[in-house]
Amino acid sequence: MTTISGSTPVSAPPPDEPRAGLTLLGHLAELRSVILSAAIAVLLATGGCWFVSARLLDLLVRPMHAAGHKVFFMAPTEAFVMRLKVAFFCGLLLVLPYVLARVYGFVVPGLHRRERRVATPLILSSVLLFYAGVAFAFCLLVPQVVRILIGFGTAEVQPLIGVGQYISFVAQLCFAFGLVFELPLVVLLLSWLGIVQPRALLRTWRYAVVIIAFVSAVLTPGPDVVSQLVMAVPVTFLYLSSALVALAVTRRRRAPLPPEGD
Repeated sequence: MTTISGSTPVSAPPPDEPRAGLTLLGHLAELRSVILSAAIAVLLATGGCWFVSARLLDLLVRPMHAAGHKVFFMAPTEAFVMRLKVAFFCGLLLVLPYVLARVYGFVVPGLHRRERRVATPLILSSVLLFYAGVAFAFCLLVPQVVRILIGFGTAEVQPLIGVGQYISFVAQLCFAFGLVFELPLVVLLLSWLGIVQPRALLRTWRYAVVIIAFVSAVLTPGPDVVSQLVMAVPVTFLYLSSALVALAVTRRRRAPLPPEGD
């Protein structure tokens, strides 16, 4: 409250809070705008990918061709449905950064400055790691897994794989490794919250390597050491990098704060 000489008291202007004054309906309208723009982006990307869906489908079944086998569609509409699904999922991958940016733009006004400094690189890193996991699974893991699994057939038992089953298998594997590659960020967040002790992860790294090697040998049966290494090496790297990241975060979190100036 301020006073002007010879006049009535005048209230000071309120602080500049652009989002604080929004009502519930205002927030819902903004959320609707975010969802609508994200949906339009996905639809446009899907439409663009439809024109190259035939090439994308041929690219996805290339590991089967490399193994000396073909993929079939079992119904007249299956090829069309598969091309539509491939166009949708590829379009979703293309616009995933934009969708996350729109969601982040909706959430960020409610975050503190310190939370923004953590959330921004965290989201960017999560997108890059997810892309890296999908690329790793499709380029390195899928060809090895397809070749090994088909190798269980005999001279009298030959594969007749439908395109729908194959695309679902590849999509699930790529999505799973996309999530696995988020392990460093998960450990980073848990370390930041003080839940994970990084020194315990580093002390047990030998046991972790043995367990990873054993699981890789079980999931990739046979004498093929290359396929076992393809699975074991990246998982071991993710485990060790996660532990190192957690250790760095813990040390920085425990470091004493510099004294404030007058």
